[in-house]
Amino acid sequence: MVVVWLAVLGVIFGSFVNALVWRIHEQAQLADKKGKVAAKRRQELSIIKGRSMCPHCGHELAAKDLVPVLSWLWLRGKCRYCGTKIPDSPLVELFTGLLFALSYISWPQTLQGAELATFAAWLAIVVGFTALIVYDLRWYLLPDRLVFPLTGLAALQVFVVAVWRQSGEEVWMSVLGAAVIFGLFWLLFQISKGAWIGGGDVKLAVTLGLLAGTPFRALTLIFFASLIGTLVSLPQLLNGKNGLTQRIPFGPPLILAAIIVVLYGTPIADWYQHLVLPS
Repeated sequence: MVVVWLAVLGVIFGSFVNALVWRIHEQAQLADKKGKVAAKRRQELSIIKGRSMCPHCGHELAAKDLVPVLSWLWLRGKCRYCGTKIPDSPLVELFTGLLFALSYISWPQTLQGAELATFAAWLAIVVGFTALIVYDLRWYLLPDRLVFPLTGLAALQVFVVAVWRQSGEEVWMSVLGAAVIFGLFWLLFQISKGAWIGGGDVKLAVTLGLLAGTPFRALTLIFFASLIGTLVSLPQLLNGKNGLTQRIPFGPPLILAAIIVVLYGTPIADWYQHLVLPS
């Protein structure tokens, strides 16, 4: 039953993700605008105080329009009031629900004491990760407003676990993991002048390294991210000249790789150690 309730909770938070990424993007468009109209628009787009609305006609949405997945299916992905197709996708809601359930099933720590708090922090990180995936896929950008809070959550998670286990090594190994990914990404960014990897990926690297926990797991994360990125881009690369010039966001593969390493990093490391140093 816990898995079911967590899946439902994840679906609800997935609905929040759809609204969050749209509001952050719209707020970014108003960054340099002044005046009463812009101020009113900022208030409408407030993540905390703003009411749910159609992104096209601006009509305030009723509760019956906001039921995750079901409302989208009932309205066939269109606004009830203007009939225009809305950009929100139920796949985001289902994906978040799946990650919530999978995290509970595969969580590598015990769910007791402080480690229960770290699991709750991880679910918050999953919500932020999903928002980053959606944002990067839509606008090829990883906004600081999402990346920096995730870095803070990851650092807090590492600190709480280290205090709970009374192990300073937990902190240092996580910092080294962050240094490995950040250093590599920063070097690639500088050499290519942003052509090979984006600035948002470099900033996100700190979060990913802290979550990886060790330099080896950080390298494992990079491996899985490269593998996922290659598999995703392969159809476009085989498409010919247009495929070679197609922009492919690297944020989603990085985040998916981080989820794999956090949930399955220990068995992967054990398998690799057994492969290299068989008993």
